[in-house]
Amino acid sequence: MSDAAPADPPVTMSADFAPATVEGSIRRRLGGRSIVLVGLMGAGKSTVGRRLAARLGLPFKDADQEIEAAAGMSIPEIFALHGEAYFRDGERRVIARLLQESPIVLATGGGAYMNDETRARIAERAVSVWLRADLDVLMKRVRKRSNRPLLQDPDPEGVMRRLIAVRHPVYARADVTVESRDTPHERVVQETLRALDAWLAKEIS
Repeated sequence: MSDAAPADPPVTMSADFAPATVEGSIRRRLGGRSIVLVGLMGAGKSTVGRRLAARLGLPFKDADQEIEAAAGMSIPEIFALHGEAYFRDGERRVIARLLQESPIVLATGGGAYMNDETRARIAERAVSVWLRADLDVLMKRVRKRSNRPLLQDPDPEGVMRRLIAVRHPVYARADVTVESRDTPHERVVQETLRALDAWLAKEIS
């Protein structure tokens, strides 16, 4: 017979005592609410939104894509054929429909949060996150794509400056603000998760 002491039995941990994750904490505190990303074109709402949704195990929706699917045409085509007012009305209705679904991560177009009705609906059914980016970051990103109806102007930087002046004060009403910098998207996602977790914890404290 060996004199060696018997090995300790393996330690098991029930699910009730499993270490909490930031993602799990956010999901629990959200309840039935969605997460809505707002901000100017080029802020990274769609890219960050997809990654954020994957981390949280939530469906991702892009409002612009949903509008195009509902209209059967691209956003530049909607602007060209029907004008901005028609597009904004469709945008308002599509976002209202999406927020009736189960919790999702929703990326909105740059002008969506400017609508009073949409803003109130988001406040009621979601947690809003403003991805704030400086002018140089925004221009670097939007120059990569030519399908921005509002930037079809001889002076796109001037247009962007005016949009910043008008829209940033409204975006600032969002529940959470995260800086969208010229850095890997995963870092912005991580900062968004931390900011959401902190805001939701403060909300219930």
